Amino acid sequence: MRKTLLAPVAAGALVLGLAGCGSASSGDEAADGAWPEEITISLVPSVEGEDLAEALDPLTSYLSEGLGIEVTGVVANDYTATVEALGADQAQVVITDAGSLYNAVERYDAELILRDVRFGATSYAAVAYTNDPDTYCEDEPVMATYDASGIELSYCNGTEEAASSATGQGPAGLEALANVDGAAVALQAATSPAGYQYPVVAMREQGIDTDADIEQVPVEGNNNAVLAVANGDAEVGFAYWDARTTVTEEVPDIADKAVAFAYTEMIPNGGVAASSTLPGDLVAELTTLMDDYADSSEEAATVMFDLVGLSDWTSETADEEITRYGEILEQFAN
Repeated sequence: MRKTLLAPVAAGALVLGLAGCGSASSGDEAADGAWPEEITISLVPSVEGEDLAEALDPLTSYLSEGLGIEVTGVVANDYTATVEALGADQAQVVITDAGSLYNAVERYDAELILRDVRFGATSYAAVAYTNDPDTYCEDEPVMATYDASGIELSYCNGTEEAASSATGQGPAGLEALANVDGAAVALQAATSPAGYQYPVVAMREQGIDTDADIEQVPVEGNNNAVLAVANGDAEVGFAYWDARTTVTEEVPDIADKAVAFAYTEMIPNGGVAASSTLPGDLVAELTTLMDDYADSSEEAATVMFDLVGLSDWTSETADEEITRYGEILEQFAN
């Protein structure tokens, strides 16, 4: 039986302006392999309001020209809405987050065709930071460089090598989470993968009852999780890798005040999924075109970053990371 992690909502409220867009790809044409005359892409863009049509046009025009059919882009109210649009055949392609990709595959047999690339990575770790390395570090903290900003930061428990470029690759050092028993731990909202979900699962796997064994210190945002540790409001805090760079102006000695001592499993970026109603050769051509989009021109790279905050797409989908993300989400479904 397929698992539904996100509650369905009324299709009419999901996507602005979608009515009637999906009929072109359904029915006998898709079944017998003929290409539809039009497909619709549903996404949650980074831009808002009047800039939306202008932002979408370069991508949809590129795909229309490459495929030889009309490609229309529409904005979804949220990531959940992209999945429901796909299920209702109001959209045949979705650009969405990792949890929605999982639901699209599980609920509607969608095909995961691309993964999002942000600054060269398709996934990232949640990091456990502490102001008490004597308790949580089995070795002396070392300094490694966070290349995205050129800042040297502190790490222990083999999470990074001394005097190297930090990689942020997890899991690592998770056994040290057994020491949080009785500690004040800064956690973000329960919907945050890096600030709550993956850290809570990691602590539970080390035998910690996260409801009874720790004092949860609620914080909003990755920067505040780091600041809670640096300021002594929490002994341990969790945020994405490496959120310490967001507070270096406020706390220049953040490497001393917040040491990274553990990385969770890798948390996947989102990506692109295609409806099972689309012909396979169309999906293959669409995948190639979108995979090549960021490199097709300087304008394309700019549009992609401005539109959905990405530097690239890759056809190396690492499906197992999406599946694992679904398993993690399932633990917090209620």
